[in-house]
Amino acid sequence: MRFYRLLGHLCCITAAIVSAPIVYGEDFESVQISTQRVSDHIYMLQGKGGNIGVSAGEDGVFLIDDQFAPLTEKIRASISKISNNKIRFVINTHWHFDHVGGNEHMGEGGTIIVAHENVRRRMNSEQMIAFFNKTVPAAPKMALPVITFTQDIKFHLNGDEANIFHVQNAHTDGDAIVFFEKENVVHTGDIYFAGFYPFIDVSSDGSVNGVIEAAKQILSIINDETKIIPGHGPLSNKVEFSIYVDMLEAMRDRVGSYISDGKTLEEIQELAPSKDFDAVWANGFLTADQFVEILFEDLSRKK
Repeated sequence: MRFYRLLGHLCCITAAIVSAPIVYGEDFESVQISTQRVSDHIYMLQGKGGNIGVSAGEDGVFLIDDQFAPLTEKIRASISKISNNKIRFVINTHWHFDHVGGNEHMGEGGTIIVAHENVRRRMNSEQMIAFFNKTVPAAPKMALPVITFTQDIKFHLNGDEANIFHVQNAHTDGDAIVFFEKENVVHTGDIYFAGFYPFIDVSSDGSVNGVIEAAKQILSIINDETKIIPGHGPLSNKVEFSIYVDMLEAMRDRVGSYISDGKTLEEIQELAPSKDFDAVWANGFLTADQFVEILFEDLSRKK
């Protein structure tokens, strides 16, 4: 059983967007950056790694996340087709390298990087993503956020108010949600994996209960017309997001109940608590067993 679990991890690491080291070179040379207009001034860029949000207007360009360093020029080229204005700010939704990898190049170009203070703290020292057994070295100084916040911050740009708020111990301990009020667009970061089981970084103090609470906080401020840019996956909406939250709550309750009954991880996996969800949610980079393993690790912790 352990061999197959390890094999599953290795396969996942090869394919995952938050996974093993990716060699600079051909792996990025073939990546194409796609651009989707979300509203009048908001766009979503997809390439490799977390989805990028772009606010473009007379006050300049505001980015949410910036993927990997080797993609920076491709990302800039895509943005140049939207706006000729300077990239003034990047907000990092959390510290994972598929969301902050472009920080160094952006910082070198004069872009101001903003994030929750826990993002800077984690980027400033070596980290371990335990589930993937991956060590992440400290980021160079130029990649570190230069403005940090503890709870909320607001940007007044391009005719809108971008409300950025911290959600505690969700995907990580430094997650930020970005809500553009007038455009009615929200970028969830990795609180939301649209269409597949989410990775929750327990080793960075993430938790399924935190993800659920963060998701409910998002639900409380959006409406049926809101466009949702997820951390990964296609552009989404409130109906799809609500279904995702229902799945998370059901899976938390099922795995938690089995843990209370004293069952081991292997026993729970054999019971297949996700079987009625797998057709929809098990088509991403995490298998059903791996998602159950993450929930088991999280819900078994003494808190």
